[in-house]
Amino acid sequence: MRLLPPPTDTFFQSPADMLSASAATAEGVRGVSLERFPSTRYQGSKRKLSRAIVDALSNFDFTSVLDAFGGTGAVAHALKRAGKAVSYNDVLAFNHQIGLALIENSDVRLPLDVMQTIGNRRPGIRYPSFIERTFGGIYFTTEENRWLDVAVTNIRELSCPFPRAIAWFALFQSALAKRPYNLFHRRNLYMRTASVVRSFGNKASWDRGFADHFAAFAAEANAAVFDSGRSCRATCCDVMELDPGYDLVYIDTPYINRAGGGVDYRDFYHFLEGMLHYDDWPAMIDVKSKHRRLLRCKDPWSDPAKCHEMFRRLFVRFKDSILAVSYRSNGIPSIGELTKMLEEVYARVRVRELGRHQYALSTTTTTREMLLIATDD
Repeated sequence: MRLLPPPTDTFFQSPADMLSASAATAEGVRGVSLERFPSTRYQGSKRKLSRAIVDALSNFDFTSVLDAFGGTGAVAHALKRAGKAVSYNDVLAFNHQIGLALIENSDVRLPLDVMQTIGNRRPGIRYPSFIERTFGGIYFTTEENRWLDVAVTNIRELSCPFPRAIAWFALFQSALAKRPYNLFHRRNLYMRTASVVRSFGNKASWDRGFADHFAAFAAEANAAVFDSGRSCRATCCDVMELDPGYDLVYIDTPYINRAGGGVDYRDFYHFLEGMLHYDDWPAMIDVKSKHRRLLRCKDPWSDPAKCHEMFRRLFVRFKDSILAVSYRSNGIPSIGELTKMLEEVYARVRVRELGRHQYALSTTTTTREMLLIATDD
């Protein structure tokens, strides 16, 4: 891949200059397939299943599509590649930046000089030290925490929203890559730093510098930006606040296994959400928790006592759209329960098995990935 020399102007450019520099950076990634979705360490990602999901939907007539629980954006990106007018939505603000970077954005990329210097201090900028002061010994080393404080400040100074979103994406992925289990669910920096014989984990990735991780993930995101010829957008709100009217609605809710254990993405990735809300972060933290998680907000989608009613409400809300539901064969609600709920609203429900798929960190090997498609024909 040919890399252009960094521009000679200042790091923080005007929107017009940023667009121009981004176009030049695009020249530097020619030859990289625009169909390639960036790698991700995000739990529950549909990256490996996105093509199968889009193929399963290819026999249906639709143009506008809502990915209501967008997450990594892998399915939304695949639908955008298929020429659909895609609306990405996620209730988490850090995920919304992924939607801005890879779905709504059609032609703007992060310039090379920004990729290379995001962790450098710049003259005239005041750099706070909140991460270094608050998260010492929890997730990252002191030097790494100091780098994060600088990088977050520099990203917040970027004036153009799409390159800024790409920078956030690269920072989030870099932080995940340097975490045991790729999560922020416990205070376990010692797993990285202990001098022991290791039977698991990627110590090489853990020890790789933030700057190197950031540049690599930013380049992947740049290569994934493309213009589908249709208008796409990204929103950040509760799914029940979204207006109906899409040809097709795709949902991939937080997963609850048969034992009743749910996935709380805000709890798992609170550090990423906190970085995006840097100024408000101190007031958002549960100071009683050893790993400085955010104050908890109960998610009904992760509650086995409430999720059935949430599905019913969602199915009724989007009853005039084709509805596609990703779920697992051993989930709560069960596939049979979901099918029955859909049949109360739709004339026909097709249940499609996409095969076995083991997510990262999962020890379950017998469950299967399912796709339920509900229509009025």
